[in-house]
Amino acid sequence: MASSSSSDSSAPQTPQLRKDSVTNRWVIFSPARAKRPSDFKSKTPINPNQQQQQCPFCIGHEHECAPEIFRVPPDNPDWKLRVIQNLYPALSRDIPAAEEENNSDSGRVVVNGFGFHDVVIETPVHSVQLSDLSPREIGEVLVAHTRRIKQLMSYDSIKYVQVFKNHGASAGASMSHSHSQIMALPVVPPAVATRLGSMKEYFDQTGKCSVCESNSKDLLIDVSAHFISIVPFAATFPFEMWIIPLDHSSHFYELDSEKAVELGGLLKLVLRKMSLQLNNPPFNFMVQTSPLGENASQLPYSHWFLQIVPQLSVVAGFEMGTGCYINPVFPEDAAKVLREVKVSPSE
Repeated sequence: MASSSSSDSSAPQTPQLRKDSVTNRWVIFSPARAKRPSDFKSKTPINPNQQQQQCPFCIGHEHECAPEIFRVPPDNPDWKLRVIQNLYPALSRDIPAAEEENNSDSGRVVVNGFGFHDVVIETPVHSVQLSDLSPREIGEVLVAHTRRIKQLMSYDSIKYVQVFKNHGASAGASMSHSHSQIMALPVVPPAVATRLGSMKEYFDQTGKCSVCESNSKDLLIDVSAHFISIVPFAATFPFEMWIIPLDHSSHFYELDSEKAVELGGLLKLVLRKMSLQLNNPPFNFMVQTSPLGENASQLPYSHWFLQIVPQLSVVAGFEMGTGCYINPVFPEDAAKVLREVKVSPSE
């Protein structure tokens, strides 16, 4: 992902195509299609005052939920977070493990829909959002993710585990109570395979990890002892952000509790910056990590990171037809705007 920076952000900018060496995706940067980067705001901000007062995820309503997997603290009615089965899972844990079936005549490949689809209820209180939690509390949420991944690793047929959060209805959230999700899949998704292939290509050409090389001052938002937050060089979406471990690490589940608290602090900071600058937009975050059972030869070039995407644009026909995306904000400009957002300690 390392490359030369764009032209001076104070000068007129012409369209530019950039290729992301992590995702292997081309992105068109077309600043003429947007207002000034600092004027970019969500048109559908989340209004916390319109949220319902009680829901099945609230403390005291546990009986309305699907079965619990674990809670923190354990066996405590005054829990801080709970991990439960999804009441409407996309995959089923109750059918035989996945076995790939190939039909050589039709070329069709079918795999049983075995897998796991879980929910992490991040707080017992309905009105509290992830960015309202302390760094330690956010760290506990992240550790809950890693703990569940380690449990799922005992299933040989599970190849990849995706941790993600949808915040806001337009970002895909059906419940306004703060939660994230974990899906354990019997296949390696194509976007993951493409990402690993692109990382390998970069490594074969340079001998370096493409994610490690993304540490560029003009893309920097903030940094802590072990993590850095940036706008990626070829950001697919306006104001997309990545949080990256500074030490090379292939698997998210290797995150320890101490670093999880530090990561929680940086995640809280960038979420607050995003909310203040972009008018509290709906957003998605995804943990981009390596497949389970990854062989040792992949470790030097596979590097996990947390991707945050505010919902500020629409994926339309061009993007669906080409796999290329149009971003109206140069990453260097987005990073500068976010760097300059001041967040008070109380926020």
